[in-house]
Amino acid sequence: MRPYFAAVLGSAALTLGLLSSGAAHAQDATAGQAIFKAKCNFCHSLVPGQRGVGPSLLGVVGAKAGTTDANFHYSDALKNSGKTWNAATLDAYLTDPRGYIPGVKMTIKGLPEAADRANVVAFLGTLKK
Repeated sequence: MRPYFAAVLGSAALTLGLLSSGAAHAQDATAGQAIFKAKCNFCHSLVPGQRGVGPSLLGVVGAKAGTTDANFHYSDALKNSGKTWNAATLDAYLTDPRGYIPGVKMTIKGLPEAADRANVVAFLGTLKK
């Protein structure tokens, strides 16, 4: 019985270790910057007033949805959503943009990995106007 109990405890400790290391990674702004460059930078800029298909995202964390880039033509759905961008709302939006706010123009289906979303949100949180 003791070897079995030790194996169960060892497995539990390994699982907890993996979970805690994943949680630390899930808020990695440096990793988020790399993900942003790979998946978001095609449409979004981090320079004020510079945009592509999407608006500049400089200063998006803490801003009311549809207001960060004064010269960008946001969808009425986004402007009227009543959302303020924080970790929770950005995570929900990046999970499924059109599902979270029906009628938005964002064409990507979202970022399926929770860690990727958390890292991108952490990175965006470092960017102030």
